[in-house]
Amino acid sequence: MRRRATLAGVAVSVLLILAIVLGSRLLRDFDSALLPYAVATVFLAFGVAYRYTVWVSAPGARRLFKQGWGAFFSAGNFRRAPTALPRMIATYLGFQKFLGARSHARWAAHQLIFWGCVLAALITFPLTWGWFTFTSSTGSGPGYEMRIWGFKILGFDALNVVGWLMFHGLDIAAVLVIPGASYFLWRRMKDRGAITGQRFAYDLVPLIALIVISVTGLLLTFSSIFLHGGGYEFLAILHMVSVVFTLIYIPFGKFFHIVQRPAAVGMQLFKYTARRKGEPAATAGAVTGAAAAAGAPGEVSADGLLGCRRCGRPIDTAPYVENLQGTMRDLKLDFDEWAEYCPRCKRVLRGTAYLTHVKKGFK
Repeated sequence: MRRRATLAGVAVSVLLILAIVLGSRLLRDFDSALLPYAVATVFLAFGVAYRYTVWVSAPGARRLFKQGWGAFFSAGNFRRAPTALPRMIATYLGFQKFLGARSHARWAAHQLIFWGCVLAALITFPLTWGWFTFTSSTGSGPGYEMRIWGFKILGFDALNVVGWLMFHGLDIAAVLVIPGASYFLWRRMKDRGAITGQRFAYDLVPLIALIVISVTGLLLTFSSIFLHGGGYEFLAILHMVSVVFTLIYIPFGKFFHIVQRPAAVGMQLFKYTARRKGEPAATAGAVTGAAAAAGAPGEVSADGLLGCRRCGRPIDTAPYVENLQGTMRDLKLDFDEWAEYCPRCKRVLRGTAYLTHVKKGFK
């Protein structure tokens, strides 16, 4: 598994290097001052491919990965629900509505960080790789051209609104990230629940890194506009070190959930399409095989939801429960039949077992 992960990391890194060379027109558009950033992205590509391969090799993640991509490439699912995938991408990846159910403040802060980082990545990575450039069309400005892979995309005036947005996109991203990261940092300093389980390297370092990157980036703009470049070199090095460190840290820290999050969309699509089919009877037989042997199998409703073996309340889609039971069997967890009970009934059965087998011994 480690050998496969290493080979995957090397392959992705080589592909990225080739893309940088070809996309920058054999390095003609590559800015040597950005070399440390480019090298960091190559390490990032290796780390993400390596850890993702290791993650997908685990039984649970492998099943989730397989079922998610199966639902994604299913022509039948697309015919039944053509808008399901775009809606789930917007819900789970874009606007992350599931966070709003926990706290509106946490949702707003997470949105600020998410869109700020997305904007920064869309600007930084292509510039670092030499994929697009800004060149003066008149020699001294203010007319500029934006070129992607050497092809002119648009021309703009650096002194108008479009020009300001072009050259200050990273500043806008920093303004979005700072309040979002600061809120979560404040919360981790004040919330007792967060303090109890947090780890400095895993929970606090990512937030501190985002704030340092954003603040140093804004200070670079402040130095160039108001200080006539005073302290610019020191700030540039500090900013570069913070960015490089964060890029290398992403695959091995909390930021890795950015790479894992799309898998949640695949699983939600798998559950949604299974519910839409409305004909899970064949699957239900496999799901409730253990229950049938006990004489009290759960029933599957018309919309594909499997009922609790004890109270009949819907648990989840039958294929999803089957997938969960398969993962538990792969992990040699010998209580996969418990997946067919709702959370309330699990608590009741545990309490009953305690009264019968444990409390009895104290009489």
